Amino acid sequence: MQTFNWQDFAALAPAVILVAGGCVLLLSEVFLTGRERGYQAWLSAAVAGIAGAVALGSMDAPAADLFGGLARRDAFGSFAIAVACFTLLLASLSAHGHLKEMGSERGEFHALAQFATAGMAFLVTANDLVTLFVALEVMSLATYGLAAWLRTSGRPSEAALKYFVLGSFASAIFVYGAALAWGAAGSTRLTDIAAVAASPGGGPAGLLLWASLALMATGFFFKVAAVPFHMWAPDVYEGSPTPVTGFMAAGVKTAAFAVLVRVLVAGFGPAAMPGESGAPGWLAAVSAVAMLTMIAGNLLAVPQRSVKRMLAYSSIAHAGYLLTAVAAAADAGARAGANQALLFYLAMYAASALGAFAVVAALERRGGPDSDADSRYDGLAQRHPVLALAMAVFLLSLAGVPPMAGFAGKLFLFRAAMQANLVGLVVVGVLTSVVGLYYYLRIIVRMYMRPAPEGAQVATRTAATGAGLAIAAAATIVFGIGPWPLTELARVAATVGR
Repeated sequence: MQTFNWQDFAALAPAVILVAGGCVLLLSEVFLTGRERGYQAWLSAAVAGIAGAVALGSMDAPAADLFGGLARRDAFGSFAIAVACFTLLLASLSAHGHLKEMGSERGEFHALAQFATAGMAFLVTANDLVTLFVALEVMSLATYGLAAWLRTSGRPSEAALKYFVLGSFASAIFVYGAALAWGAAGSTRLTDIAAVAASPGGGPAGLLLWASLALMATGFFFKVAAVPFHMWAPDVYEGSPTPVTGFMAAGVKTAAFAVLVRVLVAGFGPAAMPGESGAPGWLAAVSAVAMLTMIAGNLLAVPQRSVKRMLAYSSIAHAGYLLTAVAAAADAGARAGANQALLFYLAMYAASALGAFAVVAALERRGGPDSDADSRYDGLAQRHPVLALAMAVFLLSLAGVPPMAGFAGKLFLFRAAMQANLVGLVVVGVLTSVVGLYYYLRIIVRMYMRPAPEGAQVATRTAATGAGLAIAAAATIVFGIGPWPLTELARVAATVGR
């Protein structure tokens, strides 16, 4: 009989902290029934900060299997958990003013966000497909609830229903793939699957592994909104509460990419099931999806006049850039640099995207027509110069303009792809980045070069929202000018598996 010790539970301290924080927030809604609930945003952010700090502190601990191999503690997972906690911190702070304006400020919102992040923490440490699926559902179910939070409006309910239905299909596809992996390897442990995948010969087991990998990758491609599995993202992102949209775009993406790399590298392995050219069998598929995602995401963002919808397509495009790093990880010589670039890019994108969505949330109004139309940004620099400056910083970072962090992220990512001889992906990435520059600059032009309309509404201002914007802007600028502390942490965390 398998026995566990307290060290196994201690290694999952960030997830335990997040679960405890969610329970405290639920109890606070019951016993602290005052009308003002601003403390909940600060409490959620504090819990996220503590869990993230614990995750970063555990990066120096030696890698080890937990719970008999069901989970694995390593620096790669710890860094991904820290990034997920950072997204929770920013989303909690930006949600305060937005929820107050919408009349939906309740403790259950922050508790669901805590539980979703705990699911992300379990997900990135999973070393078994069953454990991975359970963690995936913990994250997903809580996120479905967050998407439907503004239930008095039709758009959030529609977005949540669409997200739930399509997400359930994606989970079912993943489970089918996991079942085929068990049939091929006789086990759901990634280490056992890697041993079978690395063995010579094909036959029925090899075909089952191919099929299982294709099905599981499809489930992950849905979670990161990669083309052609992206159809849900624009409608769900547009209909969900804006802080939730940012949380999904950054937090869910972080967890999904981290576990995708773990499954591909530690489970199926770049050396397993080689293609005719000797390259990993999954390299061509990941490269093709990355190329399609970069092209479609950027081109479809150009005609959008809803800022949230534009940022949704932008998120799809950034998933393509991140998939370029995943493809580069197939090359053993470039793997460390690719994983380092992937982790840095995830952290950079979290700060920039959540900051941009926080500005959008500050400008939204309950029941207002075209509440997220780009025309609302006309003359924003005259009305709210600090808010316009912060939005410009975030958009320039997403576009990859120096000296913002987004430029460093794309530089490291394309360098890793070049080391893996993925020249075609780099060319497509650079060209589509030019397209992205257009629709990002369009918003900046409206903010600084258009007159403010008469009767323009003022933005929602709260201390929590201001703190979230300040943290996101500081991270975007500081790690753009001097990215070395963060890249060093990413370098330490770049090793996946044994």
